[in-house]
Amino acid sequence: MLLVKICGITRLEDADAAIDAGAHALGFVFWPKSPRFIDPYRAREIVRALPSFVTPVGVFVNQSPGEVSAIASLVQLGAVQLHGDEPVADVEALRRPVIKALTLAAAENGRLDDWPKRVTVLIDVHDTERRGGTGRTIDWTAAASVASRRRIVLAGGLTPENVTAAVTVVRPFGIDVSSGVERAPGVKDHARIRTLFENLHAISHLTSRS
Repeated sequence: MLLVKICGITRLEDADAAIDAGAHALGFVFWPKSPRFIDPYRAREIVRALPSFVTPVGVFVNQSPGEVSAIASLVQLGAVQLHGDEPVADVEALRRPVIKALTLAAAENGRLDDWPKRVTVLIDVHDTERRGGTGRTIDWTAAASVASRRRIVLAGGLTPENVTAAVTVVRPFGIDVSSGVERAPGVKDHARIRTLFENLHAISHLTSRS
């Protein structure tokens, strides 16, 4: 089964729409410079309303393990996503499952194996300013080569229009979608979310990995 995470949640109604469509995980961005930033206390209220089968994931950029852990405890996150230039040592200080965002170039140039196997690697576009949610895609053929060596989550410009092609080529463990299902940063388009999942269901025979 393909894991689908809808990221950049700032409103309960968007969380509900994503869950109703079939999302397995929701992302909450706690990096203050992001246009999708959400206050941890507001995120906690949304997380409290989530069903138990949906995993809340906190997204952080170059924030200390202490800050990450404190917010994770407050919000009751199921996992944390490190989307900056964090060192491998940070993983040992975190007591929750970790997702580490890498650029395709970093994954191809040896950094993939730097991270412990318990860390889920997310492949995204290189952008030192926005750190995700850019709307730009990566080279799916190159990403497929990475996915053949390690379980990855694919990000970067995924939309209802291109998601089936991306999944068919890359065959990732999961996908992370943000700007591709938005009306504005942090405001989701519920119709686009539904279309994304409808298109994925149409190729469900291709979206399972052993």
